[in-house]
Amino acid sequence: MLSRRTLVALLAFLLSLTFAASPFFIDGFGGFDADQFPIPQENPPVQPAGYAFGIWGLIYLWLILGLGWGLIRAREDGQWHDMRVPLCLSLAVGTVWLSVAVASPVWASFLIWIMLLTALGALFMAPSADRLWAAGPVGLYAGWLSAASCVSLGLLSAGYGWFDARTSALLFVGMAIVIGCFVQAALARAPSYGVAVIWALVAVAVANWSGDRTVAYLAAGGALVTLVPTLQAFRRG
Repeated sequence: MLSRRTLVALLAFLLSLTFAASPFFIDGFGGFDADQFPIPQENPPVQPAGYAFGIWGLIYLWLILGLGWGLIRAREDGQWHDMRVPLCLSLAVGTVWLSVAVASPVWASFLIWIMLLTALGALFMAPSADRLWAAGPVGLYAGWLSAASCVSLGLLSAGYGWFDARTSALLFVGMAIVIGCFVQAALARAPSYGVAVIWALVAVAVANWSGDRTVAYLAAGGALVTLVPTLQAFRRG
């Protein structure tokens, strides 16, 4: 009979597969539609340039490889187990996230924050001995979610008229910078987290460079600030 830790290891690996497969069951999802909000969001300044979403391919692949490696080599390891428990919840929610997103941006925003918080819990508990296969992929995943969660709030804020689009972008891009810097500095490792946040912030700057330069400057400046704890994490190995 399989032990509890082995079953959780197997579940984590299977959920990484279902998570990666979920886009194939949602035709043509490229972000929230402008008309999903009471105030249509056409080219919102809080949103990164489209190329940035290509990071998902690397996230999916690295999670599958990492959790597959862990299933084979570390299925009974206590630190891996502690990481896998919250990660399973995050990946389970992530598996259904796209189907929710096409129906309701509000519920999708709620769920993406659950994904983020559980992914951060997994990241902080990730074993330090297997950085390439544990903290590495989980960090990249959690870093992107840190930015995406703030973007979702920015879209809701502007789309429901709580703030105008520019103010929403400044507020929630600023939130992404604060979260990214705080988490990376607190971790003192797993630089893949900071890399993902920087990737998103640069993409926001690129998206706004020919439009709202204030948002672009904030995002670019935030990327530089986030680079400091990220480089420190690289130096620590």
